[in-house]
Amino acid sequence: MSRISVIFFGTSDFAVPALKKLAADSRYQIIEVVTQPDKPAGRKQELHSSPIKVEAEKLGLKILQPPRLSSPTREEEKESIFPPLDGEGSGGVDLFIVASYGKIIPKSVLDIPKHGTLNIHPSLLPKYRGPSPIQVAILNGDTETGVTIIKLDEEMDHGPIVAQRILSVESGILYKTLHNRLAEAGATLLLECLSDYISEKTKPTAQDHSKATFTKIITKDDGRINWQDSVEEIDRQIRAYENWPVAWTTLDGKKLKIFDAAPYNPSQPPLSLRGGVPPLNLRGGEGELFLAGKDLIVHCARGNLEIKKLQLEGAKKITAREFANGYKNLLGKVMQ
Repeated sequence: MSRISVIFFGTSDFAVPALKKLAADSRYQIIEVVTQPDKPAGRKQELHSSPIKVEAEKLGLKILQPPRLSSPTREEEKESIFPPLDGEGSGGVDLFIVASYGKIIPKSVLDIPKHGTLNIHPSLLPKYRGPSPIQVAILNGDTETGVTIIKLDEEMDHGPIVAQRILSVESGILYKTLHNRLAEAGATLLLECLSDYISEKTKPTAQDHSKATFTKIITKDDGRINWQDSVEEIDRQIRAYENWPVAWTTLDGKKLKIFDAAPYNPSQPPLSLRGGVPPLNLRGGEGELFLAGKDLIVHCARGNLEIKKLQLEGAKKITAREFANGYKNLLGKVMQ
């Protein structure tokens, strides 16, 4: 049996497990890897390769980084985007695989391969279509999520379902942990369903579009904490935005990022930095800092949050205990 020829589209580290598993499977031949162009990052704005480009280089795979994917209509235009395969046009490719590519792929490109284009999406479609399903699952306090393999069409996360797998979401899970579990589950599921999909033993099933929900592009402003929210909501926000943009507030007019925190439920209430007991249900106390022994606590609208790791603008990331010991005049401060 001849090997299945594949072109792989991906950019972020979510796609890395799928690329590695596909490259290691002798049934498939990765013709090339399509990823986004190198982008400037850091203070010096030096160009950085995507995680998929780095992995593709390790695997010795051919890499293509088009700034955009146009909508080719003629065979020679297709070959200008995807180089010829063994003297044939790119139409000779059997399958495209997409995982966290981050750019719109026109239908005229999706339809190039013989078996169409499959996508790994980290939610139980049709729930949580769009760019931020993992973060939204944490924000909403979901107890389960999953991965879905779909055949892509011209609409976002709209195509028929090839395979799906449910994963549990335990209490207190951080974004990166859930992201990595879903990436591995998606890679495994892809390899499990590909053979039956190619042989047409598995028939893609249309989604129930009436049940579709949508996620949005996350911005830096989404990370800003509103201390009038409940402690549970703020805890989920910090965990969901652990990777980016990182949940943040302000202290003395400076931005303060909070990387790690947890609801605080002690047997004894924390003491105020101004002395006394925090106003657990009193209006106007939200954002006030307290100490419980050596722990740093902030009062929310309903409940208290223990801060564990944070970073003040212009400083390095440290533990909350180090911060409380070193910050001058912390007594009576309120975060906004």
